[in-house]
Amino acid sequence: MNPTRPARERGAVTVFVTIITVALIAVGGLVADGGRILATRREAANVAESAARAGAQAIDLHALRTTRELVLDPTAAIADADAYLSATGYSGTVTADTTRVHVTVTIRRPTVMLSAFGLGSYSVTGDGDAIAAHAPDINSPAGRP
Repeated sequence: MNPTRPARERGAVTVFVTIITVALIAVGGLVADGGRILATRREAANVAESAARAGAQAIDLHALRTTRELVLDPTAAIADADAYLSATGYSGTVTADTTRVHVTVTIRRPTVMLSAFGLGSYSVTGDGDAIAAHAPDINSPAGRP
């Protein structure tokens, strides 16, 4: 026993080291799982945008041929976007009208380090929109770079 240190301070360093260790592990968990959350958020947005683009290819050919207007077939657009989601292993909600397709994808993943602090999983949502559009005519003067 150290005669210069009072008895009530015995073990104070152990408590301090324990608190600092837990705090450092929590910060490490925030960094590791926070990075995964950001990556998953981008993944959800990418999948939603890709599914919306797949749906936006469902052109109503009858309307195109009769009126020369580019409109979507909403039923086919929803089916195409849902097919893309199923083929890639994701699920989401798809809405469409004659001008655009909107897709929302939700991804749920387990945490790596923050589960030790009671946060076992997280859920992120990504949205994507697409419209049907004509490609520029490269043979016209306006379409040339």
